[in-house]
Amino acid sequence: MYQGNTPNRTIERGLTLEEAQAHCKDPETSSSTATSATARARTRKHGPWFDGYEAEPVKRSRRRYLGNAKAWIF
Repeated sequence: MYQGNTPNRTIERGLTLEEAQAHCKDPETSSSTATSATARARTRKHGPWFDGYEAEPVKRSRRRYLGNAKAWIF
């Protein structure tokens, strides 16, 4: 999530909950812990940010229901 007027953007879809949680545990997914040049440039441009996730709508399959998560930069 970005502070201010920068809109959130979806960076990946179709993740399992475990995959989304693992992604968000990476230190490079938050301006407060990231050290890469790309992350530092994003922070300079947009201010504080972090990656988060939410459940995607459940899709009906002929065999079973599928639940997915999407990750985004906040």
